[in-house]
Amino acid sequence: MQVEQVKVFTRPKTLRPVVTHYCPGCGHGIVARLIAEIIDEFGIAEKTVGVAPVGCSVLLYNYLDIDMFEAAHGRAPAVATGCKRVHPELAVFTYQGDGDFASIGTAEAVHAAARGELITTIFINNAIYGMTGGQMAPTTLLGQKTSTSPQGRNSKVAGFPIRMAELLATLEGAKYIARTAVHDPKNVIQTKKSIRRAFETQLKGLGYSMVEILSQCPIGWHMTPPESTKWVQEKMMQYYPLGEFKISKEV
Repeated sequence: MQVEQVKVFTRPKTLRPVVTHYCPGCGHGIVARLIAEIIDEFGIAEKTVGVAPVGCSVLLYNYLDIDMFEAAHGRAPAVATGCKRVHPELAVFTYQGDGDFASIGTAEAVHAAARGELITTIFINNAIYGMTGGQMAPTTLLGQKTSTSPQGRNSKVAGFPIRMAELLATLEGAKYIARTAVHDPKNVIQTKKSIRRAFETQLKGLGYSMVEILSQCPIGWHMTPPESTKWVQEKMMQYYPLGEFKISKEV
């Protein structure tokens, strides 16, 4: 009996066949693929625009076969807002890290959500400044050691880690806010579902959407890839619980 061979897993059309600059064990590559898969499934590659600022997200334009903007550090939501307002027919998203979205770009992030801008933010939270040397970020956990907090983050000196999902969920203009992770297959599947819902929120004209994604950073954390996935599960998820913090009934 002849068995028909069916290809069940291929590279997304929107994901370019190139080697990424991401470190071994990093979650960025997983997220880039998920974004590409969703763009393909919606069939919107020709009308999708991404905005990538400074940080590990900066070279996303090399990996996705769509139109891309580069933005100054923290200013991706402003650039995305301008693009979407001029071309409301486009699907516009920002791809940002914690040092960008939750630090220098905090005002941009909060006010874009407060205004209900019809853009989507994919926010990678790896609790550190990954590209620039492993410094403490706004999301660095208490006690976590970095190149600028060698004794561990001290709340009396550096304050407490910022929970961006919970913060933005309080704003009226935000219509879909979620936090997911990419340290294991189950959570990768959930992350894709959340990114899809975020894009649906924008495409239906409901308001601002954001998915915060907990990602491992083995090099920045000075861990092996297996150790880093365990750290996401045992440490990050305790302070940054996963879930959908705000979801419109129309999604």
